[in-house]
Amino acid sequence: MKKILLILFTLSASFTTAFAQARWNERYQQYIDQYKDIAIEEMRRWKIPASITLAQGIFESGAGQSELARKGNNHFGIKCNGWEGRKVYHDDDARNECFRAYNSVFESYEDHSRFLVNGQRYRSLFSLKTTDYKGWARGLKAAGYATNPQYADRLIELIQLYKLYEYDTAKRADRFMVEHTKDHNVGGAALHPIKIFNKNYYLVARRGDTFKSIGEEVGISYRKLAKYNERSKNDRLTEGEVIWLKKKQKKAPKDYKGRLHYVRQGESMYSIAQSYGIRLKNLYKMNHLSPNDDIHIGQGLKLR
Repeated sequence: MKKILLILFTLSASFTTAFAQARWNERYQQYIDQYKDIAIEEMRRWKIPASITLAQGIFESGAGQSELARKGNNHFGIKCNGWEGRKVYHDDDARNECFRAYNSVFESYEDHSRFLVNGQRYRSLFSLKTTDYKGWARGLKAAGYATNPQYADRLIELIQLYKLYEYDTAKRADRFMVEHTKDHNVGGAALHPIKIFNKNYYLVARRGDTFKSIGEEVGISYRKLAKYNERSKNDRLTEGEVIWLKKKQKKAPKDYKGRLHYVRQGESMYSIAQSYGIRLKNLYKMNHLSPNDDIHIGQGLKLR
C-alpha cells in the first residue's frame, strides 16, 4: 500500500511540475524583461510592489497583446472615469465602454500608479509592505479593481510562477530600459525585447529591420548603431541577428575565462564576436589571428 501511495505521490508531483512548466509562457517572460524596470521605478516612487504591477500588466493586457494594449497602450484595463486624454472604446462588462489611451506603455504604468495612489478605495493597501504581494493581490480584488472572482489568485499564480516577487526588493531600476520604453513606444508598436549580456544591451533583429528602424525605436543614431556592430549603416539586417546597442566589450564575461568557443558550421569570426558581444579586432588579437586567416569547424577560440 505504501508503495502504491509513493507511486501516486510521485506521479502527482510530476504532473504538477509538468503543468506549471506548460503554463510558463515565453511571451510573458519577454513582457517581464521589457517592463520590469518601469515597475521597479514605480515601486521606488509610489510603494506599489513591482510584482503586483507586472502581474496586473500581464493579466490585464495579455502580456501586451490585448486590443486595448495594441490600440491605446492601456496595460491595466483602466476605464475613462473623468479622463480628459485620448480614449478608446472596447466591449468589457458592457458594450463599447470607454477606456483611457496613452502615447506609450510608460504613460500607462505611470497612470496605473496614480490611479491606485489617488483612489480612496485603495488607500488601505499602502499600509502593507511592498513585499506583501499576497496582501496586495487580495486587497485589489476586495477593493473592486476587477470583477473576476479569481483575480487575486491569478495575480498570485503569475507572481509565483515567474518569481516576480524578486523585484519587490530591487534597489534600483535600469535607467536605459526605462528610457527605452518611456520615449520610444508611441503608437502601440511592439518593442523589441531588450536583454543584457557582457555589460551591454542587445536585441534580436526581426524581418524587415534596418539600423535606421531600430535606431528610431531605441533612440540611438543609426550611424552609431551600425558602428557599435562594426557594420555599414546601410547594411541589410537578417532576421535573428544580434544587434548591440552600445560599444562591444574587448572580452567575454569573466566566467568564460579558460573556456573556448569551438567553431560550428556556418560561423565566422564576425558572427562569433557578435554572439559574445566582443569587438571583432579583439577576438582576432586574442587568438593571434588576422582577418586574412581562415577558421575551420571545430577550431577552439579564446574568448578572453
